[in-house]
Amino acid sequence: MSVEIKNISKSFGSFTALKDVNLRIETGELISLLGPSGSGKTTLLRIIAGMDIPDSNPGSQILFFDEDVVSMPVGKRHVGFVFQHYALFKHMTVFDNIAFGLRVRPRDKRPSKKEIQDRVRELLRLIQLEGFGDRFPTQLSGGQRQRVALARALAIEPRVLLLDEPFGALDAKVRQSLRQWLRRLHDELNTTTVLVTHDQEEALEVSDRVVVMNQAKIEQVGSPEQVFHNPTSEFVIDFLGNVNVFRGRVQDGKATWGAAREERGEESRGADASDSAKIYVRPHELAVDRNKLSDESIAARVQRINLAGAQAKVILSTAQYEEIRVDLPMERFQHLRLVPGDAVFVQPTNTRIFVPDYSI
Repeated sequence: MSVEIKNISKSFGSFTALKDVNLRIETGELISLLGPSGSGKTTLLRIIAGMDIPDSNPGSQILFFDEDVVSMPVGKRHVGFVFQHYALFKHMTVFDNIAFGLRVRPRDKRPSKKEIQDRVRELLRLIQLEGFGDRFPTQLSGGQRQRVALARALAIEPRVLLLDEPFGALDAKVRQSLRQWLRRLHDELNTTTVLVTHDQEEALEVSDRVVVMNQAKIEQVGSPEQVFHNPTSEFVIDFLGNVNVFRGRVQDGKATWGAAREERGEESRGADASDSAKIYVRPHELAVDRNKLSDESIAARVQRINLAGAQAKVILSTAQYEEIRVDLPMERFQHLRLVPGDAVFVQPTNTRIFVPDYSI
């Protein structure tokens, strides 16, 4: 295990940034801290780095390979840190930027000039910028500068690599390309990596595990598949991707949504009829037809259609003025030949139901 966070809290005046956070990060793992602004993810990253000091709580520890580093200054933790806005030295070449961390080491720990040259050349190969060593940051694109910043962090061979929204300042196409490149680079180097992001797609695409944070706490930790398909709270399902939310009631162990009835798990037995339920359905988990599919089908009307993408995005409206978003495979959409104003029936193929104190 590379890093273990135990009972970490952090307050800034009356504002609580972290509250009793516990997390284990395995050696060689790429883990993402995902959440909205103010959720505590960047504060947690800075505490891991040593840039912020956690509050003094009984039993609070930050372990690097079983060594408590809470009182250890940032310079001795041997971490690499990459910021959103590159933070490159403009007056230095690409080569010198990457070599900087090696050249400022104490003389007795500083590699030889040849070792530094060999290390920088290898990193230039890894970041696919061979031949760019003599250029200055202003001569590079944003994506290239961010790769140089990452190479500079890797040059010191950190025990842990920390990335604070490294692609946030780049356009969507460059971000997508760089996160694919980051995943390949991580697989090659196997460096323990912690990535902070508010981009759900980015976290789900590159991570071994995702840590979903909200209001200073960890909501859920799991693989991308687990947090997306098996969310443990309303916040997680609502935060991760688009979702339709319907209101219903629980009675005799079942949740109702209009004519629809969804079986609930054992933990809901005995739930009162007054219990309100929220039924969450992702757009691709809804079936649409011109004919009633079953007693669970809901009548709706087509309002808008967007065909720009791999799926047809269809907005429906019910008699109760509920707006429902449906993602249909193009083949299915072409078969239905839908146009705005058409009457259709819709029903869920999969649901997640949350009621007070428990969920399924």
